[in-house]
Order: sequence, then structure tokens, then C-alpha cells
Amino acid sequence: MTRTEKQTAVEELKGKFEEYSFFYLTDSSTLTVEQVNNLRRECFNSNIEMRVVKNTLVKKAFEAAPEDKNYSKLLESLKGPTSIMFSNVANAPAKIIEEFRKSNDYPILKAAYVDADIFVGDDQVKQLASLKSKEDLIGDVILLLQSPMKNLLGSLQSGQSTLTGLLKALENKGE
Repeated sequence: MTRTEKQTAVEELKGKFEEYSFFYLTDSSTLTVEQVNNLRRECFNSNIEMRVVKNTLVKKAFEAAPEDKNYSKLLESLKGPTSIMFSNVANAPAKIIEEFRKSNDYPILKAAYVDADIFVGDDQVKQLASLKSKEDLIGDVILLLQSPMKNLLGSLQSGQSTLTGLLKALENKGE
């Protein structure tokens, strides 16, 4: 790679890190070409962009990012072959990895960056896969907000029938 190509690649990676709030650093080095193609297909179907990268270029992109991103903690994970999975959904890459590893030993999770939180190590895959997506969390909040209203409406409706029954009983007693 020429110096210009390297600079272009670093700029492109910086753009990806700004564009995506979630990315996973993985090692898929022992997969065959067919397995890598299957993994890429699964990623594509889940709107995940997977790229094999040079660690030195990723380090330069991390170093050029603002300090509040906290990428420095990921530098230790950049050893050996690295591929990055960029996603707009926090748990999607972990679910792909989990599913893919039912029939393969790889990819191995090196680290994950999820909204400024950093998860290091392959033992984090299950925890990451169980994260709820933004849409799931919004749905949970809506359900929680609806629950008291449903209880109130149910009480009012049951009270209405009780009151109606009481008025009819009093009316019949008066006759």
C-alpha cells in the first residue's frame, strides 16, 4: 500500500467510526473462504458491514478520533488478524457471531464498542447478544407507561357496572 492509499484507508475508517455507534473487533482468520463468504452474507442480510483491516490503520484512525470516544482502551485488542463488524443495532453482530459459532469455532470476539462502553474478550458474546435494541427498550417503556392507565380504566369500568347494579337494586327496593 502506498502512503496515499493508507491515508485514504485511515480517513475511510474514521468516517465509519463516526457513522456507526456500534462496532465489533473480531478474529476470523481460521475460517475458510467459503465460511468467510457465508459470514459476510449473514452480516449483509442483517445490515452489518464487515471489513478485514490492518491493525496499524485502525490504530491511526483511533488515535485521530476525539478523546471522548475512548478508543484507546481498544488498542490492546488490535493484535493478530482483525475484522470489524459495523452495525446500527448494538446486539446484531453478537447474535450473528453466536449463531455462526454453532457450526464453527470462529469468529472470536476481541472487543466491542457499544455507545462508548467497551466489552473486551470472547466471553462477552452472550452478554452482548442479550442486549436489547433501542426499539425493544422503547417498547418496554411504552408498555410500562400503558400499564397504570389500563389498570385505571379497568377499575373505572368495573366501578361503573357496580354503581349501575347498586342503583338498580335501590330502584327495585323503592318499588
